[in-house]
Amino acid sequence: MSAALGAVMGLAPHVLHHAGLIAGAALVTGAGGNLLFFALGVVFSIPLLRRLFRRFHTWKAPAIALVVFAAMFSLSAFVIGPALTGRSASDPAPTPGPNSVPTTTVPADHGEHHSG
Repeated sequence: MSAALGAVMGLAPHVLHHAGLIAGAALVTGAGGNLLFFALGVVFSIPLLRRLFRRFHTWKAPAIALVVFAAMFSLSAFVIGPALTGRSASDPAPTPGPNSVPTTTVPADHGEHHSG
């Protein structure tokens, strides 16, 4: 069950772009997307945290698990993600002008993964 849930969470950003490029991108980019997926990760880990508490009869085991989760999430969001996208974590997000229209670029081979 947890592996299936992890797979769904991993695929969520890709699947969301099918709801609309701009809507999906608005949900999963930047600080808002990081906060959203961090919160979802904490919520979905509640059953695991409860089992840890019942097994060890102390709050320390769930607290350690949350610290490990936060560290791994931070590594992914602030180191691995920017390395893959070519932006550093300290780069400011581009600010649109007052009359600008949001645009997206779709790679030429993007449609290949949609065909069966």
